[in-house]
Amino acid sequence: MTMTPEQARWFADTFDKLVQSVGQAVMGKNEIVRLVLTSMLAPGHVLLEDAPGTGKTSLARALAATVQGTSTRIQFTPDLLPSDVTGVTIYDQNTKAFEFHRGPVFANIVLADEINRASPKTQSAMLEVMEEGRVTVDGVTHEVGSPFLVIATQNPIEQAGTYRLPEAQLDRFLMKTSLGYPDHATSVQILQGSAVRDRSRQLVPRISLQAVDDMTQLASTVHVDPAVLEYVSRLMEETRLAPEVRVGVSIRGALALMRAVKVWAAVHGRHYVTPDDVKSLVGPVWLHRFVLDPEAEFSGATARSVMTRILSEVAPPQARQQSA
Repeated sequence: MTMTPEQARWFADTFDKLVQSVGQAVMGKNEIVRLVLTSMLAPGHVLLEDAPGTGKTSLARALAATVQGTSTRIQFTPDLLPSDVTGVTIYDQNTKAFEFHRGPVFANIVLADEINRASPKTQSAMLEVMEEGRVTVDGVTHEVGSPFLVIATQNPIEQAGTYRLPEAQLDRFLMKTSLGYPDHATSVQILQGSAVRDRSRQLVPRISLQAVDDMTQLASTVHVDPAVLEYVSRLMEETRLAPEVRVGVSIRGALALMRAVKVWAAVHGRHYVTPDDVKSLVGPVWLHRFVLDPEAEFSGATARSVMTRILSEVAPPQARQQSA
């Protein structure tokens, strides 16, 4: 079954309402909000590399309030244990039985703050939950529920005492982006409302969790022409052949891009994917997956410059109206 034009219009209208709602708490960052919501519907997770105080916690809370879900915040520190994230089994003397006490990862929106400050063992526990969508403790599996979105953050400053995420673990994130600081006009608007400490508390739900799952399923039915699949495959292969790149995009990265562009097409009211959808998302979905050659990096090469060159060299398929 393929998404119909009517369903695509409904999807785009509903998505815009979600963006407007979250935008009341995270002002001036609608484009980033759209990317994060796209990740949630893809479904996948987001890595934000930002300085402190840019609104990451507000973003998580606003998303949860908008979709009538739950949110938690985990402050990652070097002494954080895996059980502090996933939960632990405790013996109850009253019932004479072991009971599982859920960790903060059991929420619809989880903010993993400064994930690079935790030990590799704790990072692995978090990333395993992200990949599997469930926690196994003492041989018993516990589903974290759906929708499930992890917004992990890295601090680009104060790198002392941090544990850098390996490339194989970075590959688990659907997107990497940055909120950044608001512009002048938005900053003034935020200061005018400084009496309101948490704007997300003023938000009302715009959609139910079940409706979010329905949108995820609907997005998966967006039509993708074989020519677009060929285009994505060629781009993936070129990232591996680029002389500046030691490790290019994996097939997991290509699959992640396909999930994301299907949502992106529906976001724009279309029931089919175009090459422009691919070009719009190839940056946030692929750039963090590159492993550059050290010599090329020293010479000034960046993942973005390499991707820009590849996009200019690989011709997209001829755009045309899809009839499916």
